[in-house]
Amino acid sequence: MAFAGKWETESQEGYDAFCKLLSIPDDVIAKGRDYKMVTEITQDGNTFSWTQLYPANAKVANTFSVNKEADMETIGGKKFKATVHMDGGKLSVNFPNYHHTSEIVGGKLIETSTSGAVVFKRTSKKI
Repeated sequence: MAFAGKWETESQEGYDAFCKLLSIPDDVIAKGRDYKMVTEITQDGNTFSWTQLYPANAKVANTFSVNKEADMETIGGKKFKATVHMDGGKLSVNFPNYHHTSEIVGGKLIETSTSGAVVFKRTSKKI
């Protein structure tokens, strides 16, 4: 149940390069650069509800069970099917354009998205 709770962005690395890779417009990148996104996670065994609150009241909510295919959605509204896996306490999933992992390290939520050589890392603290 380590993931459960409300998390707020503390730091980000590789944000601009990752957003550009995903063809996010420059004005949207600028708005999100210093935004303290809030992630709300509930966990019931291997079933998770993962909601991320973005600027301008946008939000993405995905519910999934580990090792079971689920309907997912990106911030851009793209719907896709994916299976989230857990290995050693780390969640991992393939989004359409990148691989994403989430883990708790030192009481922080560490999310890493990788596409080729571009890596975006967000560290969030529990609030």
